[in-house]
Amino acid sequence: MAEKDDKRQASRADAVRGAAVQAFQATAGQAGVTRERAQELADELAQAAGRFVGALDELRPASADEIRSLREDVRALETRIAALEAAATTAPAAAAKRGAAARKAPAARKAPAKKPAAAKKPAAAKKPGTSS
Repeated sequence: MAEKDDKRQASRADAVRGAAVQAFQATAGQAGVTRERAQELADELAQAAGRFVGALDELRPASADEIRSLREDVRALETRIAALEAAATTAPAAAAKRGAAARKAPAARKAPAKKPAAAKKPAAAKKPGTSS
């Protein structure tokens, strides 16, 4: 009878081992799926965090360095505009001087004879309150 008990214990041990192996195999298969899903969730979380940081950057006020840089840019633009305005005001004066000199030079030519202008007819008086 001792042999029967040993065989039963061996068969019970084998049954327990078999059940444990099956449980591990089933869990291992699910672990692969779970690992993939966990990786997908981590990726989605990282993307959401990136969008959140981007939104915060857009909402935050400008820093002192950024404001200082913008002020320098505005000063540079003011200088450029002042130079352009100065050039624009001196250019017509120089052109007027050149134009006056150019107008005096052709005086040596004889001017064509002028024809008398035709007499103009008086314009009709407008009545108040009418528009044309």
